[in-house]
Amino acid sequence: MTKFVVLTYGFTQPTDEIQQAWGAWFGSVASRLVDPGSPFGRGVELTQDGRADLDLDSPEPLVGYCILNAESLEEAEALVATMPIIDSVRVYEAHSM
Repeated sequence: MTKFVVLTYGFTQPTDEIQQAWGAWFGSVASRLVDPGSPFGRGVELTQDGRADLDLDSPEPLVGYCILNAESLEEAEALVATMPIIDSVRVYEAHSM
């Protein structure tokens, strides 16, 4: 199995319906979860040109992550296809060091 990092983008104030949808999704992939992750809050971006504040009001904010086990990128994509996406999801293969 390979680890895949799943990054979720977009923020909507959580409702009971949204929280239930996330709970159902996590339940459906429980056997593949390496790390269920955490939601993100405020942050900063540092570049060679300086620093920028990041918050949930930013355009398409990065709002959370989780790490899944899957046989391939295609399988990881299938696992997140039913995720209650707000704006978008990015899936990256995590290579060993």
